[in-house]
Amino acid sequence: MDIQTTVIELIDNLFMEDISDMMDEDLFDAGVLDSMGTVELVIELESIFNIKIPVSDMGRDDWNTGDKIVQGVKDLQNA
Repeated sequence: MDIQTTVIELIDNLFMEDISDMMDEDLFDAGVLDSMGTVELVIELESIFNIKIPVSDMGRDDWNTGDKIVQGVKDLQNA
């Protein structure tokens, strides 16, 4: 399974929201993510993709869309 599909399924499983048609929308503004949801998402992303997401990289504007989350995972895997 590719990163985008995995991220979409993870968000759907965690927050019961299909973001596949809103990958460039702000997930905070859409009510999908909040501060606690972000913590849950980070823990799951780190576990699934065997990456470490630095707290300094977790600004709201850095990971606020599905596209940015997918790109962030790709960047950390290639680091």
